[in-house]
Amino acid sequence: MHSSTAWLARPFRERATQLFLGILLAALAAVTLLNLALPVGHPLHVSTYTVTLLGKYLSYALMAVAVDLVWGYLGILSLGHGAFFALGGYAMGMYLMRQIGDRGTYGDPVLPDFMVFLDWDSLPWYWLGFDMAWFAFLMVLLAPGVLALVFGFLAFRSRVTGVYLSIITQALTFALMLAFFRNEMGFGGNNGLTDFRELLGVDLRSDATRLGLFLATGIALALGYVLCRAIVVSKLGRVCVATRDAEARTRFLGYRVERFQLFVFVVSAMLAGVAGALYVPQVGIINPGEFSPIFSIEIVLWVALGGRATLYGAVIGAILVNYAKTVFTGVMPDAWLFALGGLFVLVTVMLPKGISGLLAYRLTPRRLQREPADPSSPHREAST
Repeated sequence: MHSSTAWLARPFRERATQLFLGILLAALAAVTLLNLALPVGHPLHVSTYTVTLLGKYLSYALMAVAVDLVWGYLGILSLGHGAFFALGGYAMGMYLMRQIGDRGTYGDPVLPDFMVFLDWDSLPWYWLGFDMAWFAFLMVLLAPGVLALVFGFLAFRSRVTGVYLSIITQALTFALMLAFFRNEMGFGGNNGLTDFRELLGVDLRSDATRLGLFLATGIALALGYVLCRAIVVSKLGRVCVATRDAEARTRFLGYRVERFQLFVFVVSAMLAGVAGALYVPQVGIINPGEFSPIFSIEIVLWVALGGRATLYGAVIGAILVNYAKTVFTGVMPDAWLFALGGLFVLVTVMLPKGISGLLAYRLTPRRLQREPADPSSPHREAST
């Protein structure tokens, strides 16, 4: 195989990747069959509502994989990745708003309803082009990617690391949240973008479209996981792990560490943007609340629960925490944050390597458990 594509094929030779993709594809097929083949009254029937809910979980899982790439393997604890998620979501939301056309409440074929309500007389320049799908999908990648490129270049060039970098990323998403809340920004203000009708000419509210979005999100998760895994097992990945564990020593060996950090950070931001773009048509709304620093902190909790530096652990954590959130907010809505905090404390004390670390321990033969841990193991705790 040509060397330029060999690194992409390498993850498929790993047993863990094969197992993850097998389980994911089997789950997608099972949900599809249970939704289409069984009647509504059947006890095993999966409703369209459940399909949409699972699709939202999968978009969160892709977001968690993006965060695990930079936190688990690069040692960058980003508390602002929600900004990249929201930018991808807004790019998709702007396209969906342009597709409404004259079917809106005010019947304007060009201006979205909220602009008509606020007496805008023309479409802002940064909304131009979002009536075309290819342009909108390109902006799903470019909007978070360019922001990550500029922010990362300035931060990594200045050698901002550790808790200082975490605080700056949190300040970034908080600043964007405040900006998007303003009506004069032209993004719907507090209400955001909603009332979507169709995507690529198909009705967003139909059961078939909901199922298609679920499958598309699952496929995106599989591709994102393989891409991240390919980066991790390549020479680039080894330099990233070396940077995570001993940045000064890696620089002493002659590596331009900031270049590796910037590349991986941008890739992670683009994956987060894709996750946001897949999230929006399934939930039907995007508002400035997605920029909230609380959301970015929650993402870090997902990864910590599932297990850092595993990628599949991030998927497990995202799905479990959000399922628990769905249950708790329905039964005891005021107690959810207490439950989340308690869960994080429990994991920190009882499962410092997360659920994936527990699974790895259970599957490891007893004789190997008594041997000293390999310092190059991906489960090794790294400083942030």
